[in-house]
Amino acid sequence: MTVTPISLTAAAGGGTLLLRQLFDAATGTFTYLLADVPTRKGVLIDSVFEQHSRDLSLIHELGIELVASIDTHAHADHVTGSWLMHEATGCAIGLAEAARAENVTLPLQHGDRVAFGNRFVEVRSTPGHTDGCVTFVLDDQSMAFTGDALLVRGCGRCDFQQGNAHTLWSSITEQIFSLPEACLLYPGHDYTGRTVSSVAEEKAFNARLGGAATERDFVGHMQNMKLPHPHKIAEALPGNMRSGKPREPRTRATWAPLHRSYAGLPELSAAWVAAHRSDLTILDVRSPEELHGPDGFIEGSLNIPLPELEARRQEIPSGKPVVVVCHSGSRSALATQQLLKEGLSEVANLRGGLSHWNDEGYPLKGAATV
Repeated sequence: MTVTPISLTAAAGGGTLLLRQLFDAATGTFTYLLADVPTRKGVLIDSVFEQHSRDLSLIHELGIELVASIDTHAHADHVTGSWLMHEATGCAIGLAEAARAENVTLPLQHGDRVAFGNRFVEVRSTPGHTDGCVTFVLDDQSMAFTGDALLVRGCGRCDFQQGNAHTLWSSITEQIFSLPEACLLYPGHDYTGRTVSSVAEEKAFNARLGGAATERDFVGHMQNMKLPHPHKIAEALPGNMRSGKPREPRTRATWAPLHRSYAGLPELSAAWVAAHRSDLTILDVRSPEELHGPDGFIEGSLNIPLPELEARRQEIPSGKPVVVVCHSGSRSALATQQLLKEGLSEVANLRGGLSHWNDEGYPLKGAATV
């Protein structure tokens, strides 16, 4: 898919690093996209299998070259999306060597660096929740991604997957709490809306090991939690030992090479639509005045203005997929959503609308010539 990159400098607030925190509500999992703005190279941390389309769409829309999809550990509550991302982008699959998972192309050890452009994250081994837990520390130590080792006002459990409370105490106090107190800590999970903390905060307020808590206090707390096992553990652990590679090939849409925008909308490129125009219904949802105005229209398209679409839905012929168009792709996006809700399965928006179609050099009947 051809993408016109936006200015990541603006997207990153004028800095050299882009950070996006993404959330999977079903498992309370945070996924993090980091990118070096000048080179547009990035890494994805703790991806979720079911959120692959969302994450890939964001990477495409921002024009990021993904260097690696890396995980803080082999998760027990969700399957990683690393294999899918590797399949889609060719990126490396990174996981602690101690996890002994299949399909890992970047086995990680304590002290390794995962570089993306001019930036890197340092790998710090932080076992205790699992043997293979690592924390990723940004090169300037301004932020760290702690996975399940340290959560906001909590930490990962220690009662399965080689968990050990004494080991986790050492990992947190020696590898995470040794970072600068201003270092921002981004957890692998949260279930109450907390998104970020800091070394200073967790040292002071973490109920399990902050304040005046000793190792004895911490171990006593962890050994008496009596938590139920994660409900997806039977699916997640085997899946993560394959780095998220499905047992069976995934089914894909057969009628077109659909791409989903970060907003979740199915889209098609101008090139594909132009090559398959005779097999499609091109639905133009602009007004008749626009249709016959200087912008022109795609020859053979069906014109139903957006305000009339619900009442005139039956005029759309069956038997052909529908590609919805307007000037910029905005009104057609709304029409696409409407048709999907009404049960049409083979429908997509023309990415960038007729403006992009024209920019790509495809013909528009009746268009004014400059």
